[in-house]
Amino acid sequence: MSFKLPDLPYAYDALQPYMSKETLEFHHDKHHNAYVETGNKLLEGSGLEGATLEEVVKQSHGKNAPLFNNAAQHYNHIHFWHWMKPNGGGAIPGALEKKIAEDLGGVEKFKTDFQDAGKGQFGSGWAWLALKGGKLEILKTPNGENPLIHGAVPLLGVDVWEHSYYIDYRNRRPDYLKAFIENLVNWEYVEKLYDEAK
Repeated sequence: MSFKLPDLPYAYDALQPYMSKETLEFHHDKHHNAYVETGNKLLEGSGLEGATLEEVVKQSHGKNAPLFNNAAQHYNHIHFWHWMKPNGGGAIPGALEKKIAEDLGGVEKFKTDFQDAGKGQFGSGWAWLALKGGKLEILKTPNGENPLIHGAVPLLGVDVWEHSYYIDYRNRRPDYLKAFIENLVNWEYVEKLYDEAK
């Protein structure tokens, strides 16, 4: 298989004012596209040409860092675009909300802890809501790492690389994280991933 840049599931200006058209143009068309193009070059001769993207991520980790970095970031971004939607945020679907209450101490505590994971990730990386061993957990990972390599299924991720927010928020990562969790999250997509992972 080869990597392919997906279209955004909404218009470039659809997430304003929380994420600008300019940010999405740079982030999708330049950054994500670079992971796709570089990843395709690195896939050639790697022995993983026939594997699924998830398998490329898992099998290249710790063995082929350049391929892993680009494949993982491609995987992360495919989902990242769907983890957001116009008029996002709001109520969390029932079964998922109940699970968050059970495993993470309630919706408000989850939102705080998720934002804290993003704030606390030094340098580039991601904050995650993931399912591992039947339980929800919040993780943070450096660079392109994601929960797949830690035996977990990513349900929600927020990109805290500076290119994800610097145009709109400059160095105010906490403001970006608050806007993401309150106004951008596509909870229906998170619920779909949760249902598939159960």
